[in-house]
Amino acid sequence: MNYADIKYCDVANGEGVRVSLFVSGCTHHCKECFNKEAWDFHYGNLFTQKEIDRILEYLKPNYIAGLSLLGGEPMEPVNQEGILPLLRVVKQTYPEKNIWCYTGYLFDKDVLDKMCKESEVTKEIVSYLDIVVDGEFMIDRKNLKINFRGSDNQRIIDVKKTLDAGEIVHWEREIQ
Repeated sequence: MNYADIKYCDVANGEGVRVSLFVSGCTHHCKECFNKEAWDFHYGNLFTQKEIDRILEYLKPNYIAGLSLLGGEPMEPVNQEGILPLLRVVKQTYPEKNIWCYTGYLFDKDVLDKMCKESEVTKEIVSYLDIVVDGEFMIDRKNLKINFRGSDNQRIIDVKKTLDAGEIVHWEREIQ
């Protein structure tokens, strides 16, 4: 797997201050995508143990809330193989930090109903995710007034509650 970028202090792609990994490769090709260069699976650099170690170091401070996976498309099957070792070690090392995943795939129809039935890798990845922001970006539904999404067709899903309920449960922001 290749990656386009790793951001150390990202506040746009999930709640709190986050570390964000932008993977390379996407087959959705959403109109007016903000990251078109990352459609190419060969864009950027090879994702290796060195990058995993760097992400773990970036996650160390208490003020870092967690990890966000974006792209490109993290849930492309070839990218899943690349992110799984990262997710395993992040959850083992920092169980208190949350993991957000942005995907153009629909969580219920594509990820749970198709990918999880076909791939043990997908099932394991889902077990590590706390929040999924799903759905392709749609320029005609672009909305600058909503948090953590580009268009209002996209959903912010609480993964654990969804799996427990057997239906989509939208994330509710906790006000402190």
